[in-house]
Amino acid sequence: MTYTAVQVSGLSKQYRIGATGPAYRTFREAIVERARGALRRPLSAPIAPSIWALRDVSFAVEAGEVVGVIGRNGAGKSTLLKVLSRITRPTEGRVEVRGRVASLLEVGTGFHSELTGRENVFLNAAILGMKRAEIVRKFDDIVAFAEVAPFVDTPVKHYSSGMYLRLAFAVAAHLDPHVLLLDEVLAVGDAAFQKKCLGKMGEVARSGRTVLFVSHNLAAVRALCKQCVYLETGRVRAVGPTEEVLDLYARSGAMRAAVRWTREGEAAVASGPRITGVELVGLTQPLVRVDQPLRVAVDYVLDAPGPAIPGLHFLNSDGTILFSSADWSLDALAAGAHRGVCEVPPFLLPAGAITVEPYLYDSSRPGTNELARDWVRDALTFEVEDSAWVEATRRRWLRPWPGMVRPKLPWSRPA
Repeated sequence: MTYTAVQVSGLSKQYRIGATGPAYRTFREAIVERARGALRRPLSAPIAPSIWALRDVSFAVEAGEVVGVIGRNGAGKSTLLKVLSRITRPTEGRVEVRGRVASLLEVGTGFHSELTGRENVFLNAAILGMKRAEIVRKFDDIVAFAEVAPFVDTPVKHYSSGMYLRLAFAVAAHLDPHVLLLDEVLAVGDAAFQKKCLGKMGEVARSGRTVLFVSHNLAAVRALCKQCVYLETGRVRAVGPTEEVLDLYARSGAMRAAVRWTREGEAAVASGPRITGVELVGLTQPLVRVDQPLRVAVDYVLDAPGPAIPGLHFLNSDGTILFSSADWSLDALAAGAHRGVCEVPPFLLPAGAITVEPYLYDSSRPGTNELARDWVRDALTFEVEDSAWVEATRRRWLRPWPGMVRPKLPWSRPA
C-alpha cells in the first residue's frame, strides 16, 4: 500500500544572526533587576538581523522512495533534515513524517573517546534510536561491517580516524526505521570503504524504506535516487526525476566558476583551525588547459601554535573525487594566518568542470583522531579545456578522453 511518508508544506526556517539568550542570574540579581526596572523607563532591545535558511519549501515523498537532496553550500539541505528530524522547529509551515524516523546528520555523534568500541556501539546506537535488544542482535554485524573486530574492546581514542569513521557509519547503516535521513554519510573512510557504504545504502534503498539522502556526491545520488529535490538559497528550485534535476543543477551555474573563494560572515571569525580561502594562483579567469600547470593555494588560520594539515580534493562534475593532496610536512606553525600552495602538474586533470574542496586537519591534539577539521564543500569550480596542440595530436579521436584523470605517460618502442 502506497502512502505519503514525508509531507513538507510551506516550510520556512529563520535564524537570528548573533542573537544570544539572557545570561543566567541568581535569585538576588533577579529581584534587584526587577526593582530597577520599576524605576526606569523600559528601552526596546535592538533587533538582531536574521536570515531565512529555508523559505516556503514544499514537496512530498512516497513510502519506499529514495530521494536525493542537492544544492550548494548554504542552500538549506542540512537545515531541512534537522527540521524533519525534529532537532529544530520550523518558523513557518508544516512537516508530517509517518513512521519511525532515524537520522544520521553527523557521523560519530555520540561517540566518547574514553569508551571502548563495544561501549560506543551501544551508546551511539541508543542515541540513534535503537533498543538494547536490537543492538545486541545486530552487534556482530556492525563490528564485522566496520572491520574492527580485533579492537572492539579498545578505547576509540586509540583508533585511527578511518577505524573511528567506519564504526560510526556501521552503527547508522544498521538502523531499521521507516524513514531514514542521511546527510553526507558516504564521505567517510577510504575508497574501498566508500564503495562498501554505497552498497549498503543500495540495500537500504531496495528494502523499501523511505530515504532522504543529502550529498554532494552526484554520482552516488544518481546511483541511489530516482527522485531529487534541488534547493537553492533556501528555496525549492526543482523536484523531479534525478537525471532531469541533476541536468538542471549542472546547467544552472550551481557550480559557480571562480578563481578565488573567501569565507565571510560568522564562519570567518569562528574559533578553531579553519579554512579562510582558496585560490587558483596566477589565473584571471577560471579556465586552464590540460597541458598547463596549476597552482592552488589554501589559506587557513590557527588559534594556537602547532602542526596542521591543509589539503585539497579535486572532483569532477559528478562529485567524484579524482584525487586528493595534502601537506603532510607536520611542521610546527605559529598561531595566525597561513597559506599552503599545491602544485598540479600538466596533463593530469581531465577536460571539463573541476571542483576544488579545501580541508584542514588539526593534528595538534592527541586523541582526537584528527577529526577536528574544517572542510569547505564546492568552494570553487573551474574549467579544464584541451589545448590546440592536444586537439591536433589527437587527430581523428573526437570523443571525450576516457578516464578519471589523463596523465601524459612515457611510451617507448623497443627494438
